[in-house]
Amino acid sequence: MYKRLLLPLLFQFDPEQVHHFVCDALRFFYRLPLMPGLMRKLFVYEHPSLVQEVAGLRFRNPVGLAAGFDKNAELVDEMAALGFGYVEIGTVTPRPQPGNDRPRLFRLKADGALINRMGFNNKGAAVAAAKLKARKSDILVGGNIGKNKVTPNEQALDDYIACFHELYEVVDYFVVNVSSPNTPGLRDLQEKEPLMHLLRELQSLNLTKPKAKPIFLKIAPDLNLSQLDDIIDIVKETKIAGVIATNTTIVRKGLETPTEAVEKIGAGGLSGQPLKYRSSEVIRYLCTKSENAFPVIGVGGIASPADALEKIGAGAALIQVYTGFIYEGPGLARRICKALVSAAEPRA
Repeated sequence: MYKRLLLPLLFQFDPEQVHHFVCDALRFFYRLPLMPGLMRKLFVYEHPSLVQEVAGLRFRNPVGLAAGFDKNAELVDEMAALGFGYVEIGTVTPRPQPGNDRPRLFRLKADGALINRMGFNNKGAAVAAAKLKARKSDILVGGNIGKNKVTPNEQALDDYIACFHELYEVVDYFVVNVSSPNTPGLRDLQEKEPLMHLLRELQSLNLTKPKAKPIFLKIAPDLNLSQLDDIIDIVKETKIAGVIATNTTIVRKGLETPTEAVEKIGAGGLSGQPLKYRSSEVIRYLCTKSENAFPVIGVGGIASPADALEKIGAGAALIQVYTGFIYEGPGLARRICKALVSAAEPRA
């Protein structure tokens, strides 16, 4: 029903307007009497084999909502009722910022993909923290943190520390985002020296807390093998929890959408199906080369149970969806969970 009726209708309108409409609709329906229970009955799938222990946290299932969909932590309870095992909010910056000029979100329907250049538009870390304090569900929440656009890279650490302090009490794990292509200069922080310094300082701060929170690093799919080797060394040396692979790509190869249309869209990060194989390659390389020294959370091009199984087969401990959720609808997490259970059951 979603793909046949609702999706064609929604795709007649501007993608960012549709996103806000859908979020508003979810909040409205979730507040109606009996609706939370009905949503859970329709979309939540539970089974003991789905429970995963990763980085000291207990995930009810391995299917998470990737950062970018719920930037301001406004839909955590609703996403729990849609069957997700965890939700990653953000990317959150210390101070509110409007992001880049519109239009900044584009569909590539022929490719099952999106291009975005949102630019960390969010209401700031304090607003996200207040929303999380008011939530009712006990679903695990990750805080994806970044720097404000106006903050020079030399002062980026201050922004990440500010977000860490603001969100520490209300999130279960942190994600350091230095891989978005939509904040000028941000990806320069993925170079070994600045990244080592950033993660070492954050982890040192983390270890002063009564209970250290797992810190993950989110990386770009466009890193070469030498850079991935650096990532492995950095994770091992700083002793952060693990890696999220991958963010969006700036590569535009092999698309079904006409080149002229893609060029007209311009800059931005590409997500969805075209990213599927590269993301899996990065996951497989990190897991194999590091000898599974740390967990990898797989994200990129997951739009079906088969895609999810591919990521886990590549070594991912957990997975996340975003673009696939938009194209496939609210039943995606449940379908993936059922497939994971079936794959885990012994065959006669």
